[in-house]
Order: sequence, then C-alpha cells, then structure tokens
Amino acid sequence: MTAVAQNAEDIPALRRWAILFSITLATTQYAMAILVVSVLLPQMQGSLSATQDEIAWVMIFNILATAVMTPMTGWLAGRFGRRRVMLVSMAGFSLATVACGLSTSLPVLVLFRVAQGTFGAPLIPLGQAIVLDTFPKRQHGIATSVFGMAVVVGPVIGPMLGGILAETYGWPAAFYMFVPFGIIALVGMFMFVTDNGARQHTSLDWTGFLTLSVAVIGLQLLLSRGQRLDWFESPEIIIEAVLAVVALHLFIVHSVTAERPFLNPRLLLDRNFVLGLVIVSIYGMLNFTPMVLLPPMLQGVLGYPDSIIGLLLGMRGAGAIAGFFAAIFISRLDPKFGMTFGFGLQVASGIYMAGFDMNTSIIDVAINSILQGMAVGIIWVPLTVAAFATLDNRYLAEGSAVYHLLRNLGSAVFISLSVTLVIISTADNYAGMTEFVSDYNKVLNLPWVLGLWGVDSVRGLTSLSGEIGRQAAMIGYINAFWAYTMASLAVMPLIFLVRARKT
Repeated sequence: MTAVAQNAEDIPALRRWAILFSITLATTQYAMAILVVSVLLPQMQGSLSATQDEIAWVMIFNILATAVMTPMTGWLAGRFGRRRVMLVSMAGFSLATVACGLSTSLPVLVLFRVAQGTFGAPLIPLGQAIVLDTFPKRQHGIATSVFGMAVVVGPVIGPMLGGILAETYGWPAAFYMFVPFGIIALVGMFMFVTDNGARQHTSLDWTGFLTLSVAVIGLQLLLSRGQRLDWFESPEIIIEAVLAVVALHLFIVHSVTAERPFLNPRLLLDRNFVLGLVIVSIYGMLNFTPMVLLPPMLQGVLGYPDSIIGLLLGMRGAGAIAGFFAAIFISRLDPKFGMTFGFGLQVASGIYMAGFDMNTSIIDVAINSILQGMAVGIIWVPLTVAAFATLDNRYLAEGSAVYHLLRNLGSAVFISLSVTLVIISTADNYAGMTEFVSDYNKVLNLPWVLGLWGVDSVRGLTSLSGEIGRQAAMIGYINAFWAYTMASLAVMPLIFLVRARKT
C-alpha cells in the first residue's frame, strides 16, 4: 500500500466528505462563473456603453487568464503547498467576483475578470488532486463522480440563476450570488484541507513562461481590437503583432535549446498527442463561442428577456450532463467513434443555428442548446483518452498543461474571430440593404410593403433603419454560425488519423 493510500485510510470518513464538499463547492463556483457572464453580456453592454466586440472581452480575457495560469498550477503547488494555493485562489476568486459586480466601467470589469480567471485557474486541477489523495483508491470512483459533477452542473445553474437575478436586480446581482458560497467553501477548506506530503522545490522556466504569455496576450489583443482600430492601419495593432511574433519566436528557440523548458518540445514527437492538440484546439473553438454569440442575438434581435436566455443557456448544461453519461458507455468503444459522433452533433448544431431567422422559437434554441451540450460531453472523454494514449507517462503533467492551454486559447481566439465576423457582416449587409431604401424603389410606394415604416418622416426612417439593422445583424450571426459549422467539419479527417490504443 502506498503512502498516499495509507494517509487516505487514516483520514476519518466525515473529514473526507467535508473536504470533498468544500472543494466541490469551490470548483462549482468557478464553473458557474465562466458561463454566468454569457447571459449578462447584453445587459452589461448597455450599462457600460460598450460595443459588441468590446463586451466580448469580458468573456475572452477571463478564458485567456485561465489559459495562461493553468500551466503554472504544478509549480505553485510545489512552491507554496496545495492548501495555501487553494485558499489564496478561493479568496482571490471571491474578492475578484465581488469587484466585478462593483465595476462601473468596462476596463475595470475586464481587469477583475482577468483576476477572476487568474485566481480560479488552479481550483479544478488542484482540487482534483486533493480529492484523489483524500479518498482511498476503492472510493476514487464515487469521489471523482461527485467532484466531476461540479464542473458539469455549474454551467447549468450559473446561467439560470444569473438570468433571473439580472432581470430582477440588475447584472451585478449575478456576481454577488457567489459571495455566501465562496465564504462557505473557504471556511471549509481552511478547517479540513491539509497538505499531503512535503513540498517539492520545483523550478519554473520563467523565460519560457513569460515569452509564451506575451505571445498569447499579444495575439489576443490584436484579434480583439483589430476590427475597432482598422487592423494594421493602427500603430497599436502593429506593436501587438510584432510583440506576438517576436515573443513566439523567442519561446520556440528557448524551448528547443533550454535544458528544462516550460513546455517540452519532445511532446510533439508523439503523433497521437499532436493530433489531440489540434483537435482539442478546435473543440475549444466550438465550446464557448455560442455562449457569446447567442445572448446578444436572442435579446438584441429576437427580444428575449434575460431570464429566458439564462434558461436556454442552462439547457446546454443539461445536455452536457446527458453527454457525459452517454460517454460512459461510448468510452468502451474506439475513441474515434465517440469523437466522430460528438463532432457530428456539433455539425448538426451549427447547421441548425445557421437556419435561425427572425421567427426562431424558444423550442428551437432549447433543442440546439441541448444538442451542443451533448456534443461537448460526448467528445471530451474519448478525445482525452486518444490524445494521451501513446504519450510517455513522464510527460503527462506537461502534456496536460499544453492540452488545456490550447483548449482555452482556441476558445479565446475563435470568439474574437466570430464576433469580428458578426460586426463586419452586419455592417456590409446593412449598407447593402439601405441601398434599396430610395424614392426610386417603386415597391416602397406600395402601402402594404412598408406598414409602420416610412421614408417620408424621421420617425418612419428611424423605425425602418432599426428593422434593417436587425435583419443585417441576423445575417451576421448566421454567417458566424456557418463558420462554426465549417470548423466542426474540418476536424473530421483528423479523427481518423488517431491511433485507437496505446502500444
């Protein structure tokens, strides 16, 4: 019996379950916080006087902060101890969440969302490690199931409660709901969680970490602000592009030449793992993008209230639960089958969304959300199994860091590109449709064509302009949904190059 197993057996049962409850509550809040913002985006956009691309930063930079900080989790735990890192992470996450609710400007809100992602990043990987060390191996199944449900249930609860609170009390209330649960989780971890074993005095390759961070942040700023600043006509965009390219070059050179680089280039010698990295990047691209695009479409174009939007987004979480249960049985088969089936659902979901119009019903959106959730749940297990199937056990920790980094980076990049596509497409279609609003268009002289709109008064023109704007925006969202569908299709050939079993 190992030392860990002996320690786990020595822990009283009540203490074990108290640790599991505290950590599960903490990770549930982190999972909730990622998606609760999606239902708040339309209300925050109006409250903070932000454009559509600007308000997307609230989601993008939180994901980006998580992506950058996740690979540091092992070093932080080895340097400061798991208990201390968990307590500081939970306390920092809770304070940052309250600060998000108190924010009165977009830059401040984005700053605290970055802090939220930074402090929250270690909660899930460290929480899982503590749970596995706390319970003996014979109870790992049930402990992991309870812990894993937090990550799945959080996205269900977050949008639902957030939508109701935002509609009743305003969007800051959705952040304040985390406060009591954060205090309970923090007190529980303080009382029951202990460090298991001595700290490991590991070193961190700061050169690799900093150059990679600068490259990722430079790329994300370029994509997020490029459309607003007219791309390379702006000195800021040029500077960000140069920083991203130079930092990436330095990172690659350093990784190849350093004795112990931040991310080991030997990982790329494994074909399965490289394919897994490409596929998980696309998986990340498809994961959160609909959560950013659908709320402003549902409220701004179709006029849905926040509570209904929250309920519809929560259906995605319900679909994810069903998908994870289905993955239990699908995982017994070749991983390629599970991935093909899951990404096939993503393709069907994209085609479904591309068929949305001005008369799209609540049932249509709900079915689509469930479909997306099921796809996310079904893909994850076989994808992870296939990606690490042939990777040497020595590289599992580093491989996992790269794996999650690219998943989050894929989300952040594709969200920026999709929002940019919506904005450009909306503007182009608006300009094209307004060309038909003219005295020379004889169709407009027919009384049953314009209805309450008109071209002979300011009020009529304003109303007509608003309707053209709605129609143009709808086309913009449809174009973004087609891009989502194409990304889902693009991954299909890669799946069949994956080796099914470890040799």
